[in-house]
Amino acid sequence: MHAMSLPPLLYLSLLLLLLSPSLPLSPPLSRRSAAVAFASSALSPLLPLPASARLAAVDNPSLLPPSPNLPVIQTNKLLVSGQVKRLSAIAGRVEEKTGVRVRVLCQDYPNTPGLAIKKYWDLEKDDNYIVLVADSFGGKSNLLNFNVGSGVDLLLPSIFFSRLSAKYGSLFYVKDNGADAAVTNAVEAIADCLLSEAGTCSDVPKLAEANFK
Repeated sequence: MHAMSLPPLLYLSLLLLLLSPSLPLSPPLSRRSAAVAFASSALSPLLPLPASARLAAVDNPSLLPPSPNLPVIQTNKLLVSGQVKRLSAIAGRVEEKTGVRVRVLCQDYPNTPGLAIKKYWDLEKDDNYIVLVADSFGGKSNLLNFNVGSGVDLLLPSIFFSRLSAKYGSLFYVKDNGADAAVTNAVEAIADCLLSEAGTCSDVPKLAEANFK
């Protein structure tokens, strides 16, 4: 694959967009694409990336686990084994009850499978998925980035992910609480909304443990 030199945020935006080819390009917050993650990041304090920063596109299936379709993958181990087990169980419950697939990739560019994740998680199967990519590019950007299939639009609108990223993914939150708390709280908030009686949210809820048991 021919390497491209891209600014870090643009690179991750393109990666997330390519994971979901069914979504057309559109103005930020009008429809969910990779741009949503960075529109939401703009709501949180963050350090600007240097103008000279350049990243090459990655497509590295060798970094994928041998076991198929694991809901949580880490090339940067932000989560301990108990947290991985818990988030995997939450993802399984959400998929069983709602049909929405929640997937988490914790990475530290360039240590990432990149575009290979699309085939591993079979993201072209349908549009009922939420992919959380946790990567702050060395503490220079919001940690939480989302790619969401169009089948989830009516349940969790774009503004929900903007608020979720702003609440848990900011540099200040991660510094005070840890990257693991940011990722787990974000996944639990998504599950809390989807498993609620209404099955939808526009605001980030207070976490309710009952839904995850």
